[in-house]
Amino acid sequence: MIKNSYKSIIKDSASDRLFYLFCYIVITLLTISVLYPLIYILSASISDAGAVLSSKMWLWPVDISFVGYKYILGYKYIWIGYRNTIFYTVAGTSIGIVLTMICAYPLARKNLKGRGFFTFLFTFTMIFSGGMIPNYLLMKNLNMIDTPWVMIIPGCMTAYVMIITRTFIQSSIPDELHEAAIIDGCSDFTFFAKVVLPLSKAIIAVQAVMYASAHWNSYFNAFLYLKSKNLYPLQIFLRQILVQSNFDTEMLDPDAVAQLQTLQQSLKYAIIVIATAPMLTLYPFAQKYFVQGVMIGSLKG
Repeated sequence: MIKNSYKSIIKDSASDRLFYLFCYIVITLLTISVLYPLIYILSASISDAGAVLSSKMWLWPVDISFVGYKYILGYKYIWIGYRNTIFYTVAGTSIGIVLTMICAYPLARKNLKGRGFFTFLFTFTMIFSGGMIPNYLLMKNLNMIDTPWVMIIPGCMTAYVMIITRTFIQSSIPDELHEAAIIDGCSDFTFFAKVVLPLSKAIIAVQAVMYASAHWNSYFNAFLYLKSKNLYPLQIFLRQILVQSNFDTEMLDPDAVAQLQTLQQSLKYAIIVIATAPMLTLYPFAQKYFVQGVMIGSLKG
């Protein structure tokens, strides 16, 4: 009688099973630590503020209310902020990707003379900067104060992303491929457009996520350089909504103070959702390329 072949399969030892159990526990705890704040904030934004203040709501919505969203979306400048932020994000991300690829590809070529020196210049900017006042004077001399471009041009490309992109190109596109293309009569520009760019989708997705996140969350530059309300990004208007809801409670009666605290509680969580929802919605579509691009671009080379 033929013995069952499954008996010959090597079983996991007790230490292996213990290790797997430990890994599952750690992963579960990490997942909970990430998901719980997101679920709590979303639930709190649509729950009655009194239930949130009294700790009756700890995970799922209680006494659903959209007071915070009605107040924020009824603010006359909120849609101007969305429009400006979307424009700054799309324009800044597009320009950043173009400049990053144009800079990273030549620096990835081993036959570029002085590429170490140019790489040093980019790296130098990661460590040293002119400071706030020199940057403001520079923007003023360039006539960029209170213009949309002051939110796009400064910092449209970062040395960190450029170095990751350069490493990705060095690791993923071999020199032999470039040599074969040159033998076939392909110019450097054609090779870049028809070979490098199609093979760099992963790192371009990484660039898009990083640049888009930076531009979407940009607050300080707007606070420093912009004066016209028609140019303010979303974050400035959200801050104004919070400031307007913060009054001196010493001059108010207890009922008014309670209503004000309720409004502040509703606004706080609704603002978080409104400010982060667009980026959280777009990220899953780029996650596959993002992980691949970061792993290859940062660990190899």
